[in-house]
Amino acid sequence: MAFATGAGAQAPADVSVAMKLTGEARTRALVEGAKKETGEVMVYHSTQTEDLQPVFDAFTKKYGIKVRDWRSSSENVVQRIISEGRAGKREVDFVENNSPEMEALRREKLLLRMESPFFADLRPGTLGAHQEYATSTIDVFVQAYNTEKVKRDELPRTFEDLAHPRWKDRLGIEAEDQAWFGTLMRHAGEAKTTKLWSDIVATNGMSVRKGHTLLANLVASGEVPIGLTTYNYKPPQLKAKGAKIDWIVLQPAIGQLHAVAVIAKTTRPFSSALLFDFFLGEGQPLLAQRNFVPSSSKVPSPFGDMPITYIDPTEALDKQEPWLKQYEAIFIKRNR
Repeated sequence: MAFATGAGAQAPADVSVAMKLTGEARTRALVEGAKKETGEVMVYHSTQTEDLQPVFDAFTKKYGIKVRDWRSSSENVVQRIISEGRAGKREVDFVENNSPEMEALRREKLLLRMESPFFADLRPGTLGAHQEYATSTIDVFVQAYNTEKVKRDELPRTFEDLAHPRWKDRLGIEAEDQAWFGTLMRHAGEAKTTKLWSDIVATNGMSVRKGHTLLANLVASGEVPIGLTTYNYKPPQLKAKGAKIDWIVLQPAIGQLHAVAVIAKTTRPFSSALLFDFFLGEGQPLLAQRNFVPSSSKVPSPFGDMPITYIDPTEALDKQEPWLKQYEAIFIKRNR
């Protein structure tokens, strides 16, 4: 899919002025503007609804603004917004999605350039200069394992340890984590990374599954003893429900930036701007309670000061096809 490039859409004059205010004056102006808008804020998102619902509920309780949502895969969210935008439809107001997909929307000029006092609190490297989408959470790839299938003392300490024959027919990975793999290549070198993982798959095989939630659930059930690319928030959620699952983090730790944005042609710009602020401010502790890594430096990260290498959304979008070909060649075709 080809995407146009260019600057983001400018906010309507009145909401643009309101966003540039500070303190209580800013909030008051946005609230007053939201009172003149009708209907619910429509949110398209890729994160599981049960994880975002606490944020939606708290937002509605504070402002009296109702939220309606539609959840699908990150790719489907992008395709629907682009299709509606090209058709002139104004269904969606607000989007939450992976940052490479947000970059695709930005290039289509579908996102609004935002101003927010909460930008100052974001962790370094999580906000682009364009200010058209901002990181709300960081999905860190962890290695989840079934505690009945994998002994603690046999856990790998490095990715290189996965080439040991003890891991034969015990490894699983998500089907489309090419951005994770591409970032590994950037970190350790392409030749070294492709050789290592080719050797791992040749020696031990690889169970390839579509969906990070599915992969985590298969680890919990024991069908996949160790899942190499599960998102950090899912294993603790499953463990809290009694599942036989735990997790480790092999270095380099890779993080996918998950972001929020306001649609350029929203008919509810004031309400959407309030929700944008809420995600980056009061919503951060609520997301942390769901085991997400908050983007705000004011809310502790479960990883503390551990170094995390972020997937670059621009690079991930630009190199999507070559990275996917490399990924499939190693993990899918070689695995047949």
